[in-house]
Amino acid sequence: MPMILDTLEAAVAQMLERLPRDLHVGAPLGLGKPHRLLNALYARVAADPSRPLTLYTALSLDPPRAKPGLEQRFLGPFAERHFGADFPRLAYVDAQRRDALPAHVSVEEFYLQSGALLGSSQAQRRYASLNYTHVARALSDRGVNCIVQKVAANADGSRLSLSSNTDLTFDAVDAIVASGQPRPLLVAEIDPRLPWLDGTAAVPSDWFDLVVAPPGPHPKLFALPRQPVGDAEHAIGLYASALVRDGGMLQIGIGALSDALCHALVLRHTDNAAYRRALAALSPGIDQHPAVVASGGLEPFAQGLYGCSEMINEGFKRLVETGILRRKVVDKAPLMRRVNDHSASALERELLERDGEFLHGAFYLGSQDFYDWLHGLDDATRRGIGMRRVSEVNELYGLDEGLERLQRRDGRFFNTCMMATALGAAVSDGLEDGRVVSGVGGQYNFVAMAHALPDGRSALLLRATRDADGAAQSNIRWNYGHTTIPRHLRDLYITEYGIADLRGKPDEDCITAMAAVTDARFVPDLLETAKRDRKLRRDFAMPAAWARHVPEALAGALAPFRADGTLPDYPLGSDFTPVEQRLVRALAWLKAGTGTRRATLATVVAALAGTGDDDREALARMDLASPHGLGDRLQARLLRLALARTRRPAG
Repeated sequence: MPMILDTLEAAVAQMLERLPRDLHVGAPLGLGKPHRLLNALYARVAADPSRPLTLYTALSLDPPRAKPGLEQRFLGPFAERHFGADFPRLAYVDAQRRDALPAHVSVEEFYLQSGALLGSSQAQRRYASLNYTHVARALSDRGVNCIVQKVAANADGSRLSLSSNTDLTFDAVDAIVASGQPRPLLVAEIDPRLPWLDGTAAVPSDWFDLVVAPPGPHPKLFALPRQPVGDAEHAIGLYASALVRDGGMLQIGIGALSDALCHALVLRHTDNAAYRRALAALSPGIDQHPAVVASGGLEPFAQGLYGCSEMINEGFKRLVETGILRRKVVDKAPLMRRVNDHSASALERELLERDGEFLHGAFYLGSQDFYDWLHGLDDATRRGIGMRRVSEVNELYGLDEGLERLQRRDGRFFNTCMMATALGAAVSDGLEDGRVVSGVGGQYNFVAMAHALPDGRSALLLRATRDADGAAQSNIRWNYGHTTIPRHLRDLYITEYGIADLRGKPDEDCITAMAAVTDARFVPDLLETAKRDRKLRRDFAMPAAWARHVPEALAGALAPFRADGTLPDYPLGSDFTPVEQRLVRALAWLKAGTGTRRATLATVVAALAGTGDDDREALARMDLASPHGLGDRLQARLLRLALARTRRPAG
């Protein structure tokens, strides 16, 4: 049996007693990271230079930190309600932000919370650029001698579930032992808030060496606030949904683009007429698009889909609830072969339905509603969800490549990127100055897998433009000084202006396909650069239809569907109250209207000159109903202007 401890201090004391002088500690990414245990360990080690510590991890989740002013007025109360006043921020993250880690402490991460540590020299210098599936080997190479993980426990404590993070722990332990090193000290922190998932996620309690069950109250699980889905995101989601083949397999990422894709899939299945109308408004004749004909469809899901994604999130919850994710697989290649060619017997089909799983993931992360859903799953649904090693989910090359190929028929891999080049390379994780925004994670794995599967497709989703210093800039570049996905792995790209199919195409055809989904304001310069560099014939002219590829035309096309609720702001639910949703729109407008000094001056003048929106509820939520002092009165005026400019008609 493992040693059972009831305080974090006792667990840290045992760790320091059992481990060598140099601590090489691994911790899961995201939700499975035991914040309180790590904080207790960090506090002890930071004060003791004789015990060097290197922490190997990823995605160290930290609640957002607001800037003073309107952002703080909005985010402060929301963050306290959403994350809880007692949420344990990671002490080492706070130190990293200030470049204040002690000299004998190092934190090495292979995936950073998006954009959170761009200004940290310590975080940027110790970032490790790794494919997700290569991390276990790297942990072995680093000599990791301890792994800490948050777990769920069954009623009597005899079994523990790795629950949110089966991704790397098993693979890392196997890799370390296979290299001839001692098995690392395995330390579990039990969290009653963590949902129980069985199957391959659960182990006997003595698989761990130390188990700590600290007393309550237990802080809330870190929950990602669901972001609003705008016109561009809904358009991208609609286009992407038309590339999914009924009876196939689905992998998706996270964020507003993935939310929009899942909503579009639900709309396709539950209200096909409205779905087709929305697609036709975006692109008449989309059902005849060559990529849709070859790889997708617009019909409801008669067979259903099988989900296989490194991360299970909010979108998968909705797909399960609406009956889209229901194609089951089993780890028996002969049976999967007969199921695929429709020769399985009635008894075998019954076996498939009884023992099969419709969703595989390596970790999960989402909203509090998502965690509540996992807690409340009925037995049949819980049995249909299998938490696996990342080496099983993110690669074909493992114990049984033939089996995984059979399970992943018509695989569709949807991931997001920040930018793309006209020649098909993707920029997803970093900037051209070398700073890391997030990380490669599993994106390369999934793009490569799509190419390895004969009927697989990779689609990278991106917004056509972004705001930079108050002006729009194109996210489709001629070239960029950093890439995540090389152009030789180019496949499908989707923006709010359509689908670009680059697979197997020569450079000139890729350029015209990417230009066709670029914001029209930036197409002439892109084409001229391509001609200058001898990649596009001189007589190519921009088709007249591309001129409609601007935000105003997109908004007009989707306006009826936004107004009637077909394409809502929060298709998967919202963590914001109705008044906060109004404030989110207003603050986004205000941010866009103050991107430059000239724009800021114009906005301030308009706020001082106008009456604005007397939304007393919104002003009270921001503690500006009765402003005091010049600064507060100006903030109130700006907010009233923004509320007026973003007000929507009743009904």
